[in-house]
Amino acid sequence: MSGTKETAEALVPRFKLEKLLNQDQAGRRTSLLGKIDDSPALLILERAPFPSSPDYLASIPTTLLTLRNLGANDIYHWYLANSSPSDHKDSADLKINLIWPCTEKHIKKYSKQGVRFVSETPAIYRDHVRPYMQEQRDAGRLNWVFNIIEGKKEVEDVIYRTPYGQDTEEGFLLLPDLNWDRKTLDALHLLGLVERRDIWSLRDLRKKHIPWLLHMKQKFIEATTKVYPSIEADQLKLSRRGQHRRQARRWDWRVLLGSWKPWTETKKRGWIA
Repeated sequence: MSGTKETAEALVPRFKLEKLLNQDQAGRRTSLLGKIDDSPALLILERAPFPSSPDYLASIPTTLLTLRNLGANDIYHWYLANSSPSDHKDSADLKINLIWPCTEKHIKKYSKQGVRFVSETPAIYRDHVRPYMQEQRDAGRLNWVFNIIEGKKEVEDVIYRTPYGQDTEEGFLLLPDLNWDRKTLDALHLLGLVERRDIWSLRDLRKKHIPWLLHMKQKFIEATTKVYPSIEADQLKLSRRGQHRRQARRWDWRVLLGSWKPWTETKKRGWIA
C-alpha cells in the first residue's frame, strides 16, 4: 500500500482519530486508533530528540511562548512551558528544571559520563562513602530537603504528612517529585521524606524499622489513591533510595512512589514489599 515518498507523507493528514489507545514512556509516546479512507489505522506519535545545534538550543529560553512555575526550593526551580503555539490552554510541550546558581557537582552530574559498576564493601562504605556523605551534608547539600520537612518550602504541595515534630523518629511526608509534571499520571513520581536524620542510606535500616516502613507504605498508598482516584493501590510501586548508581551530589534517605510500569523499570532499588 506504500508508494512514493510523497504518497506516504500524504497519508498522515488523512488520519481520523477514533480512540486514544495508550500513552507510555512518561507520556512521550502516544498510540492512536483511527481510520484512513475507512480502513483502520494505528498512528504512533513519539517526541523527537532535541536538535543539538547551539543556535537552536540558545534560542529556547528566550522564545518560549508560555512559562508557568510549578515550584521553587533553595536553588531548584521547575516549570511547564510551550515552545510552539497551542490551542489547548493546559498543554505544555516542555518540562523545565532550573538549578541556579549551580555548582561544579551539578555540572558533572548532568554532563555525559561513563558508568562503572563498583561493589561497595563495608570497608569502602566506612572509609570512603560515609565520610563523603558527611562532607556533603556539612556543605548544605540537603538544605532543600530540610526546607520541605520543616515546612519552609513546598507546603502547598504536600499530599500527606504526620504532624511535624510530634515524633521525630516516626514522622514522614509525601509530595510530588520535582521531576514530575504534576498531571501525567502514567509518569506519576512522588517523593517521601522522613523527619529522622540518623538514616542516611539502606545500610542504616534494621529489622526494628520494618513496622515503621510498612506503616509509612500504607499511609503513602492511601494518600495517593485518595488524591489521584483513577489510580489503584496495586498500580503503585514504592522504592527506597539512599544510595545511587553513581556518586551522588547529595545524601539522604527517601521513598519514591510512582506508577507501576514493569516493562520500563530498569533501575535496581530497594523495594518496599
